[in-house]
Amino acid sequence: MATVQTVKGPIDSSELGRTLVHEHVFVLGEEYRLNYEDWDEDQKVADAIRDLNDLKAAGIDTIFDPTVLGLGRYIPRIQKVAAQTDLNIVVATGLYTYNDVPHQFEHRGPGLLFDQPEPLVEMFLKDINEGIADTGVKAAFLKCVIEEPGLTPGVERVMRAVGQTSSQTGAPVTVHTNPHTRSGLVAQKVLGEEGVDPAKIVLGHSGDSDDIDYLSELAENGSLLGMDRFGLDVYLSTEKRVDTIVELVRRGYVEKITLAHDASCFIDYFDPKAKAEVQPNWNFRHIPEDVLPMLLEKGVSEDDIDTMLVKNPRRYFE
Repeated sequence: MATVQTVKGPIDSSELGRTLVHEHVFVLGEEYRLNYEDWDEDQKVADAIRDLNDLKAAGIDTIFDPTVLGLGRYIPRIQKVAAQTDLNIVVATGLYTYNDVPHQFEHRGPGLLFDQPEPLVEMFLKDINEGIADTGVKAAFLKCVIEEPGLTPGVERVMRAVGQTSSQTGAPVTVHTNPHTRSGLVAQKVLGEEGVDPAKIVLGHSGDSDDIDYLSELAENGSLLGMDRFGLDVYLSTEKRVDTIVELVRRGYVEKITLAHDASCFIDYFDPKAKAEVQPNWNFRHIPEDVLPMLLEKGVSEDDIDTMLVKNPRRYFE
């Protein structure tokens, strides 16, 4: 057992229950929102409460929310939502970039114009050990990214800072990867060089690929596979995602699989109505209502589903 920090405070890992390991409550550019968005705070919070309560009613107990710097993390808004739902929300620290670090870090750090210890590590440690800003909410895990551009200097700097923080605190890591460039292998290598246990790594968006050999290699290396974009058929259809999991389970990797949608209560990347029309299944209900029955129909057992939804997310922290 282990203590897991949630938005409403610490719980025992045994209380996580059925967990979706990669979901967002809000994804938005705060600077854009403040200047251009027609934003009704009370309504957006009410919508999020409704969505998460619906998810709880559908049998999901916890979401991990890897909304970090670069994705619009604003914990006071998340606290408003968490106060009115029984669903656990577990938040992260880290930095989301495909290329460069933000200008706030461009000139500060080891060997830079202002030569000092890595400020990213200092920031991540504070979020985990003391809390995020003055909210009292502690981050429970770390998030970094390696996308199609690959291991750029900025991406590597963030990834190594995440790895160093994980090694110092024991906090697990989620990595946004691009499986079509096999970047999960790069993430395993770099984080491993910083002393991160591969079992403490979820390689996010692995489910965008049905390359079984690649996914098996990641699992053999010890990490968890984030089969976490159900409903985003633009990347891979639900049927192919399900078939990939079925084959991975058949090969003995059920203890390496986690599930999610990478969905959100609100995201400002798209017009909400257009998003619903183009990707109608990209919502929190898709896994409990559609995916789990499909897995069972194709021979995955209830115990396997319990492993993917309960045991693996719990072990991520234990």
